[in-house]
Amino acid sequence: MKKYGEIEIDRFDINAEEHYWPNQNNRNYVINIELPEFMCRCPRSGYPDFATIKLSYIPSNLVIELKALKLYINSFTDRYISHENSANEIYETLSGKLQPKWIKITADFNPRGNVHTIIEIDSSKTDL
Repeated sequence: MKKYGEIEIDRFDINAEEHYWPNQNNRNYVINIELPEFMCRCPRSGYPDFATIKLSYIPSNLVIELKALKLYINSFTDRYISHENSANEIYETLSGKLQPKWIKITADFNPRGNVHTIIEIDSSKTDL
């Protein structure tokens, strides 16, 4: 039997409008969020991969509700997805929904097998 948190994650939809709030400030300001408990599974071996996800953005019209962001990040826990694909999916999802003035995602994966991977996607260096 699943626990209430697992059920909440299973039912969670990052695209639901209630997860995004109006930005009530007209000035440019940076929101920095760190999520140190990211986990996904290697699509080849099934081994768990752990990372710290850092999100920084300058909001335009919307900001993301923090619990929604937590649930979204937790939804990767049992997914078989590469480092590169998980970071890019997070970037595409959040940049698409928030449409910020600027956004940067850093996925800093814990070393495994003597390899340390950091993936950085910065809208000032890429196409939104």
